[in-house]
Amino acid sequence: MNIVTLKPSKEKSLLRRHPWVYANAIERVEGKPAPGATVIVRAHDGRFLARAAYSPHSQIRARVWSFDENEPIDHAFFKRRVQRAVAHRQAMVNGTGAVRLIFGEADGLPGVIVDYYKEDVAGENARGQLVCQFMAAGVEAWKEAIVAALTAATGCPNVYERSDVSIREKEGLEQITGLLAGDEPPETIVANENGVRYHVDVRNGHKTGFYVDQRDNRALVQTFAQDREVLNCFCYTGGFSLAAMKGGAKRVVSIDSSGDALATAQKNVQANGFDADRATWLDADAFKTLRRLHEEGERFDLVVLDPPKFAASREHVDRAARAYKDINLTGFKLLRPGGLLFTYSCSGAIDAELFQKIVAGAAADAKVDARILKRLGAGVDHPLLAAFPEGEYLKGLLLQVL
Repeated sequence: MNIVTLKPSKEKSLLRRHPWVYANAIERVEGKPAPGATVIVRAHDGRFLARAAYSPHSQIRARVWSFDENEPIDHAFFKRRVQRAVAHRQAMVNGTGAVRLIFGEADGLPGVIVDYYKEDVAGENARGQLVCQFMAAGVEAWKEAIVAALTAATGCPNVYERSDVSIREKEGLEQITGLLAGDEPPETIVANENGVRYHVDVRNGHKTGFYVDQRDNRALVQTFAQDREVLNCFCYTGGFSLAAMKGGAKRVVSIDSSGDALATAQKNVQANGFDADRATWLDADAFKTLRRLHEEGERFDLVVLDPPKFAASREHVDRAARAYKDINLTGFKLLRPGGLLFTYSCSGAIDAELFQKIVAGAAADAKVDARILKRLGAGVDHPLLAAFPEGEYLKGLLLQVL
């Protein structure tokens, strides 16, 4: 039996049901657990705490599967966890062909992300596509069981892996992509979200091909877009841009540094039958372009700032804070009085309190008064464990300039 015994007092986080055990909390390891092997985690006095997946190369040395001493970690365990996750989405998420089915720790499956896309075509033959990211040693070891549980719970036979993420290196794993089950995915899948059709490239696109986590926020932009002039920065394949056009925006300017992403965005305009003359696509650096637009006297009624992750870890927080401050400062300056700013951070190391302070500082430097209308985040298919604040990576604010 593989047993991990903690140092004195290091059991407190597990007693609060936090699912991670750090290397510096461990006093000794009995047995020779392989990467991904199930271990028993015990307090210093021998009390049972959890069953967890062992990762000898990571600072997160063990990720908890279960706090129940009598629950074995076997194929049936993963079948139950996957079925529970899928049932939650079926009950809570409607009106979309793109949904997160499994969200790691929040679904009791730490280290795995699964998104589901459904082709927007009539009839029963619409293709379904599951896309997975396995980011920890435990889920890597149980990959076959998880894939089998997914296909059984969803009835979708097509599973593609996008484990091309740098975090795997910290787990001692190589980055990998490829087919896990079913047929190879097409070049793109056209999924319908809130009445808008999007081309999703599951093989080469960002993350699993699309930013599923912004669904509710795209819907909110859609409701505010009528007759407004909109600026969307870091637009990728035009998620917020298309939502604004669907909502009746009279002009949408979108910026991204990827020509391929912008080409897909323009395909999305055509797929929805929107007037292409309402959309301007700029293949450019967003930081420089924001400043140029301000210098040229451009003004907008609604600005979206959805940049990539600026802080990969806590060591990068100061640099990331400066970058967030920079884009929000110019974003405020580009807004007309009464204009709306949708601003986001997907950096886990930047918490909601710090992000609000950064945005408030940007408003002050822009010499504008801005009120927060709504705090924003991911949808109900990205649930958060009360004991695991690290799961709240996406933070956002909707502000209005007075």
